[in-house]
Amino acid sequence: MSNIYQAIQERILVLDGAMGTMLQRYNFSEEDFRGERFKDYPSSLKGNNDLLSLTQPKAIADIHRKYFEAGADIVETNTFSGTTIAMADYDMEDLVYELNFESARIAKQVAEEMTKENPDKPRFVAGSIGPTNRTASLSPDVDRPEYRAVTFEELRKAYHQQTEALLDGGVDMLLVETIFDTLNAKAALFAIDQVQEERGIKIPIMVSGTITDASGRTLSGQTVEAFLLSISHIPLLSVGFNCALGADQLQPYLQRLSNETDFYTSAHPNAGLPNAFGEYDQSAEQMQELIESYLKANIINIIGGCCGTTPEHIKLIADVATKYKPRQAVLNA
Repeated sequence: MSNIYQAIQERILVLDGAMGTMLQRYNFSEEDFRGERFKDYPSSLKGNNDLLSLTQPKAIADIHRKYFEAGADIVETNTFSGTTIAMADYDMEDLVYELNFESARIAKQVAEEMTKENPDKPRFVAGSIGPTNRTASLSPDVDRPEYRAVTFEELRKAYHQQTEALLDGGVDMLLVETIFDTLNAKAALFAIDQVQEERGIKIPIMVSGTITDASGRTLSGQTVEAFLLSISHIPLLSVGFNCALGADQLQPYLQRLSNETDFYTSAHPNAGLPNAFGEYDQSAEQMQELIESYLKANIINIIGGCCGTTPEHIKLIADVATKYKPRQAVLNA
């Protein structure tokens, strides 16, 4: 784990691209998602990408490998929905520990293989901790503004279980990502801190929020600065933004973040904005050009891609990142 602190001081680190975008290329059927083990499962399972770590582990390993081969230093585990809260949609709450453990193990095995091939470029695994499909700050019922679909304690318990499984599977760091409600993220950070205390360890933590639209706020209404204040009580490896926006739209918010924090900064934007069919059209070359503006502005330490990005995008991002020095993590007072 200590190697990540050394690496991030030496160069701009490259995060992988989208897992979901790559899985779409396989065009897995309901039967593929089920595999032999879940062929008689009563619920529909197509779309449960986390389950593929159990039923299609070779595909998951191949995707990790492609991103590493493209130049990524860090890959994320296939665990974006790996909580009991999110898995309730598929009646698979009982599988959460196994899903996270196996996803971490697969990614770590590939990372170790790649590091062995090139010891001068150590590869790392970030345990992906998604936001769940519920929000602790907002009511889903417009007629009952006081109602909440989930409690802080329910989130804490779910994130505690996910954290333990990811650590047992061998991740090098944890990535609390795509944060649309900072209260959900605070529950995750609280759970992570509990696990660290219980185990007597320190694990690098990345936090990545989501600016949902041109208002420059998260879904729960926080500005860049408010978001940063809300999560800075815990020592973090990095803080940044991902998803919702393309690289061009995200840059001004990253600039503000970089100006205000002494943590390292990260970004993994989408490949532009979605078209009328919900697809992402921005080419690797176009995204590389936009990402280079981050590097010229010296506002980033970790860079990767979110929705719509592929190994082709990551390769060009990695290529251009080698030409620039990393941002110095010093508070701009």
